[in-house]
Amino acid sequence: MKLEDAIAIGRLDAHGQAELVRSGQVSAPELTEAAILRIEALDPALQSVSCKAYDLGRTRAAGPLPDHVLAGVPYLLKDSLDYPGLPSRGGSASKPLTPVTTGHEYVRRLDEAGLVPVGKSAMPEFGLLGVTEPKIGPVTRNPWSHAHSPGGSSGGAGAAVAAGLVPLAHGSDGAGSIRIPASCCGIVGLKPGRGTTVRVRARHVVEDLLVGDSLMARSVRDVAAGFALAHPGRPAPVTGPFHGKLRIGMILPTLSNPMPSVETLAAVTEACMLCADLGHEVISIGWPFDAPEADRAERTLWCHIGADCVDAVRAQGRDPAQVLEPWTLALGRMAEALTTDDLERAWTQVAELPKRLHAFYQDQYDLILTPTLAAPPPPIGFMAPDVDPAILMDRMFRWLGYTPLQNLSGTPAISVPLSWTKEGLPIGVMFAADRGREDLLLSLAYQLEEARPWKDRWPAL
Repeated sequence: MKLEDAIAIGRLDAHGQAELVRSGQVSAPELTEAAILRIEALDPALQSVSCKAYDLGRTRAAGPLPDHVLAGVPYLLKDSLDYPGLPSRGGSASKPLTPVTTGHEYVRRLDEAGLVPVGKSAMPEFGLLGVTEPKIGPVTRNPWSHAHSPGGSSGGAGAAVAAGLVPLAHGSDGAGSIRIPASCCGIVGLKPGRGTTVRVRARHVVEDLLVGDSLMARSVRDVAAGFALAHPGRPAPVTGPFHGKLRIGMILPTLSNPMPSVETLAAVTEACMLCADLGHEVISIGWPFDAPEADRAERTLWCHIGADCVDAVRAQGRDPAQVLEPWTLALGRMAEALTTDDLERAWTQVAELPKRLHAFYQDQYDLILTPTLAAPPPPIGFMAPDVDPAILMDRMFRWLGYTPLQNLSGTPAISVPLSWTKEGLPIGVMFAADRGREDLLLSLAYQLEEARPWKDRWPAL
């Protein structure tokens, strides 16, 4: 296959590529080779693929395919996702290159759908940063501007999908790690609500409550299919736009209260106008709970996650300072300074926010509209893991000042690519809903995609 043919195939979403296989125009092995060609040609400029699994992909593509709408489509796994035969380094030098031997139900669902893994995507160490600049390297760059970050922690996934290396990439979201790169890279990112995805990883109380996993893509229909295949109840995918009128509450200040950048304000204003044009009612409101307390809770839990990583290395008899990044070590130190009262306050938010938001959605609004992030993608180095920890903590949580809410509350949210800056950097806007209303988010996203198409907008790469 010629590279230009592989690029042409890469301009199709996952549904389009799978249709080529079903119609006999292209075989699944040829689809896989096209993805490999694109990765080899385009990824040296991005460094979005942390581990290549071409032989595994070729073997999987050569086997019999199931009857699934995504069968035969190549995709990337995040570096932290256990998949038999591949290492799980989580972006950290503390983790071995030894392949793992087992996975969980989530990867079995991906296999059952006939998806073809061709590698793993880059991420920051243990997903603890909103950018993808791991010390084990290399730095992952945004396909819209190599001087800027694609976000994180699913930054490699976002960059690879935005550039068309693969039409699908797995992402995980503990404080916005699907929605952040979706916004930075101009793609669609759904953070599923608590309990709507089969088991993804080993049991851990923080990860089980805070983290949501899904497939990131350029089209809403791809994201909808990815969500459905991983749902415990195996529902039919949402397949079309919303019909009717929604009451949408628009919130501008971040959880810690600062206002977003001028470019971000413009993006939200455009989204409000578009929603109004589609017949929805958009009303400016404030947070219906103690927003700074929610922000504090996420920061507290984040420190404890970092401390868990430090403790795990220490339990192996190794010196954490020799194998972990400065940011991870700093989070461990910050956790030591926290009290049990701090932790109790954080868990109180996890317990109370679902009830507060459910009452809000039941009584007043269908959805909440916010920026996905407080500003456009940052330049490389602005949030690198060796930045002074106090400065880095403030920079990161001010920037991702909206996304942690859904992790604390277990509610779903979706980032859609409706705006770009004058410099050509994507700016996503985020819609959030009550527990179990991913269908509402996806149907609205279909409507927005239809009204303001982005499928033909590609980075120069």
